[in-house]
Amino acid sequence: MPRPNFEDIFMELAVNLAKRSHCIKAQVGAVLTKDTRIISIGYNGPPAGTHNCDIEFPEVGCPRDSKGSCSLALHAEQNAILYAAKNGSDIAGSTLYVTLSPCIACARIIYSMKIERVIYLHSYAQYKGIGTDEGVDFLRRFGVQVEEYVPGEGFTLQSDPPLSRRV
Repeated sequence: MPRPNFEDIFMELAVNLAKRSHCIKAQVGAVLTKDTRIISIGYNGPPAGTHNCDIEFPEVGCPRDSKGSCSLALHAEQNAILYAAKNGSDIAGSTLYVTLSPCIACARIIYSMKIERVIYLHSYAQYKGIGTDEGVDFLRRFGVQVEEYVPGEGFTLQSDPPLSRRV
């Protein structure tokens, strides 16, 4: 059995982190790395200490904003980046592994923080039913390397993050 490569290990971790999310709409995980070391981790949800959507809004989820997105949560990428920045980590040149490709708002943050590479498991556009992955397009246009995750030879993710949680 071949050893898993770091991309497999980090994506497997992102998948498992997604399972920590309290969101009833989609669970997303992220791992921020540099030179084969983990800088930070994150999953989507409201700011720590506020509430948990699956407990406070178990039937319908949290209130939606004008675009139909969660109005209370931080995205997994945002949580990972914020935690790293809060702790003084050097984020420039890092790689972000995320289970759902970045939305345009997250893409702007990723670019601004000088993250060099993004590897994603699922397409945000397909999940949302929109025509294009705006975040991926933005990042590529401005020189960030973005790739869809491909498992290493002989490796299979143990599970997949739940994009829709049934209550």
